[in-house]
Amino acid sequence: MEYRQLGNSGLKVSVLTMGTMTFGAKGDFAKVGNITDVGEARRQIEMVIDAGVNLLDTANVYSAGDCEAIIGDALGGKRKNDVLIATKARFPTGDGPNNRGLSRYHLIRECEASLKRLKTDVIDLYQVHQWDGVTPLEETLEALDSLVRQGKVRYIGCSNYSGWHIMKAMEIARRDNRIPFISQQIHYTLQAREAEQELVPISIDQKLGILVWSPIAGGLLSGKHRRDKETPKGSRLSQGWTEPPIHDWDRLWNIVDELVSIADARGVSGAQVALAWLLGRPGVTSVIIGGRTEAHFKDNLAAAELKLTAEERARLDKVSQKPLDYPYWHQVAAAKDRLGAADLAFLQPYVNG
Repeated sequence: MEYRQLGNSGLKVSVLTMGTMTFGAKGDFAKVGNITDVGEARRQIEMVIDAGVNLLDTANVYSAGDCEAIIGDALGGKRKNDVLIATKARFPTGDGPNNRGLSRYHLIRECEASLKRLKTDVIDLYQVHQWDGVTPLEETLEALDSLVRQGKVRYIGCSNYSGWHIMKAMEIARRDNRIPFISQQIHYTLQAREAEQELVPISIDQKLGILVWSPIAGGLLSGKHRRDKETPKGSRLSQGWTEPPIHDWDRLWNIVDELVSIADARGVSGAQVALAWLLGRPGVTSVIIGGRTEAHFKDNLAAAELKLTAEERARLDKVSQKPLDYPYWHQVAAAKDRLGAADLAFLQPYVNG
């Protein structure tokens, strides 16, 4: 297992992170998974740890807190010093007007609740789960800063922010001498490459680590979903899970066709190829893998050792690459003589050709 530095910090994390959204069975999260047995959760956790994974990712909203509680019970103090825990807060945890968002009130209360459920004294990476355009960023960053200085949180990150959200937060942190984000957790796949336009360049420029959620597009890039074939029973798609949205199904199936062609030639799964492609992209620190069963995790874990050739990467890049939006097409046409490393993380293939 390879370990990469997480943003502008001294923390090293495995290139694969264990996603735990399958723990619990409440609400819509039951469509993703329904592991409620602590023993089964413990077996899966121990399996990925034994493979070298050192980061578990969860959120307070997953199955209304049950996901965190199952992790806390499953770990039970075992390997606590070796396993890093990342969780998130922002979404509703009740019906009241202050039971959501990124206010100081909500963040501190939810952090303390997560600590209790996880049965730990400190959260290694505490992430704001989504933008809150109502709460001043100064208030959010002050609350996060307080949690770090109180020893309840070690590092902070954001998730699902747009580019200007991140840059505003980073500048406020510098201006007010607050502890800044060290990472962002984003959706990024062969099917959904929008993050390359702003979020990846910002990560490189601002020294943020990138954690990727749903890296095989909710299973669509696993190789099990094919053009003109019946949706596999038991899959997220068959149960009405709507993330990610697919705006061009023909483009998706073209990507899947190329993905499966490479996977078959290598004797591996489509999921492994999709994960390996991400691990070779600029700025990516770790990819979050999930699974309903140990077999799912075993297959995904093998992606850490899969190295795609330049020719295989070129094939995947070509079939998934989209036309440039403004101002990027203009930058390629008129500014390619003075593009920096962060610019070229996105624009290099277009500059070349």
